[in-house]
Amino acid sequence: MAEKIDGRAIARALDEKTKAQVDEMVAAGMKRPGLTVILVGEDGASEVYVRRKIKACEKVGINSSEHRLPADTSQEDLLALIEKLNKDPEVHGILCQVPLPDHIDTRLVLRSISPDKDVDGFHPVNVGRLSTGTGGIVPCTPLGVMILLGSVIDDFKGLDAVVIGKSNIVGKPVANLLLDAECTVTVTHIYTENLPEIARKADIIVAAAGAPELVKGSWVKPGAVLIDVGITRIKGEDGKEKLVGDIAFDEVQHAKAVTPVPGGVGPMTIACLLANTVQAARALQGDNSASSDYADVPSRSMFTEAAASS
Repeated sequence: MAEKIDGRAIARALDEKTKAQVDEMVAAGMKRPGLTVILVGEDGASEVYVRRKIKACEKVGINSSEHRLPADTSQEDLLALIEKLNKDPEVHGILCQVPLPDHIDTRLVLRSISPDKDVDGFHPVNVGRLSTGTGGIVPCTPLGVMILLGSVIDDFKGLDAVVIGKSNIVGKPVANLLLDAECTVTVTHIYTENLPEIARKADIIVAAAGAPELVKGSWVKPGAVLIDVGITRIKGEDGKEKLVGDIAFDEVQHAKAVTPVPGGVGPMTIACLLANTVQAARALQGDNSASSDYADVPSRSMFTEAAASS
């Protein structure tokens, strides 16, 4: 029976560590970390996600604020708001919720956020830093994936890793993090041939294709570690809707460990957003140790401790 990696427990432990860092900053006379969320229009899923972020900030002691703008807000007005927040010393993290209305250039908006306040890790500067192994802010979901892997893997060196999906948000950054951890990495996508054969050789599989139950039991060798980033709502045999991931969970119990859906990667995303906000706040206030907890994802002490306490 595969070990079920409990993303909720590890996220709670990470939040405790983040709260302790916030308390230490305030005790040392530093500004309390501040996260600002921008929401344009009235997207239901975004509304729910923003509420969760604000609530999570309160739990760890991060100051949070919102800028809710009507759907007809001009691109110029949105960019002007971001520029104002870039210059605000009380704001250490800026998150512009997507999707944005069609008349706004999403890529231009995300590029306008200061790389030092880009707690999502999507700015080209942070993408470049990640790809060259020179620090920067790591995207939240890939960071969460690595923390979950680190909870069950002691040494990544030489392991065979397969990443299914090449998105800029998950697949590519996860591949870079695994390379930095000294894995041998294969990135697959919709045109990859012989995917089951490639997957069967893997010690680590990160499935981020958005294809429900794509990875079958026959694709997985005994002892592999599986991280399921996908989440899709489907109808079960009883006609009721249920959430499933990209991995056929019941078929892969011969693996060493696997994340469930829900309750695996999902809880880690917001926990990592909070950790990124603290990292940004420390760096912006001249704390030269800010990168030391974040530079090497699999071995960083705050996260291995979080995993161990889960």
